[in-house]
Amino acid sequence: MGMVMEVYAVRDTTLQRLLADPPLVWQLVAPDDPDMYEQARAEAAASALGFFARLFGGKSATTAAANAAPLVLADDEGSVADLDKAWHGLHYLFTGTDEGGNSPLDFLAVGGEEIDTIEVGYGPARALAPPLVAEIAMKLASLSDADLQSRFNGPAMIAKKIYPEIWDRDPAEDDSLGYLMENLAGLRKAVSDAASRRQGLVLVLT
Repeated sequence: MGMVMEVYAVRDTTLQRLLADPPLVWQLVAPDDPDMYEQARAEAAASALGFFARLFGGKSATTAAANAAPLVLADDEGSVADLDKAWHGLHYLFTGTDEGGNSPLDFLAVGGEEIDTIEVGYGPARALAPPLVAEIAMKLASLSDADLQSRFNGPAMIAKKIYPEIWDRDPAEDDSLGYLMENLAGLRKAVSDAASRRQGLVLVLT
């Protein structure tokens, strides 16, 4: 299946809850899989309670999970873009690098703040605060599709191992640039909508 990126829009209050109570991230990214949330909640409770939690932790951790307030999303929150495997190629068009680049256009690869150390796929989810999202929206608006298309360089992207390394294929058979531009359109809308609502974003790589 490979590494795919999902983008979630959340209000600032929700973002602050996720950062303050990281196990809740599972209720955002996997609401239909309560076991993942309960396991993360139990692990967090056991870690917080220390030695006695590890000695007698089963009951304490279960109680903590049961007493935690659930994450309830508003109608304008939740998944807003599925970038599939295009996220790394888009990062390259934004920055010309494999993982670095200048903020805020490095946001797909390294931007934002990790939501603790909870692995939700390939590493922790990353939280982008509303001011950062607004800055990203402005930067993306200043770059036309033509600007970004001109930065596409298949051989250079292959040399830098830009995932999923399909950039040297014959466009007549596999339009990899078109694939990036299609996903860019979805990303532009997600970022623009979130910025207009003064929302943050959560990025998840699974």
